[in-house]
Amino acid sequence: NFTCNVFKTGLMNGDFDFSADTFYLALYTNAATLDANTTAYTATGEVVADGYTAGGQVLTVSTTPTVGPSGTVAYISFDNVTWNAALTVRGVLIYKAGDNGAVCVLDFGSDKTSNSTFTVQFPSATNTSAIIRIA
Repeated sequence: NFTCNVFKTGLMNGDFDFSADTFYLALYTNAATLDANTTAYTATGEVVADGYTAGGQVLTVSTTPTVGPSGTVAYISFDNVTWNAALTVRGVLIYKAGDNGAVCVLDFGSDKTSNSTFTVQFPSATNTSAIIRIA
């Protein structure tokens, strides 16, 4: 799993706003080469299947940027995303609409296959487990 470098520098430049920007989650096969140096959404290696649209789905922010009870970790989370489709997926890319700026790459470690419904389930929105945390 990688927090993309363009996201790290983009935070400092004010390029990402989780209260105003639209974010997407795209699905990828094991043919994709996504890592910390991924700068933007790409169709290369993206899942192709009935029931899946290139570019993925819009993410809904479930927990706006919050500082946890320790006062040292800020975090954000999203609602789960579901496709009604038979899919084989190796990982995902979260990216921002508009400039397609990459936020993070999540590698599942192996192919995950569904015969009818595929859900990306995000961890609990806490300062110790949220999908995006900054300390």
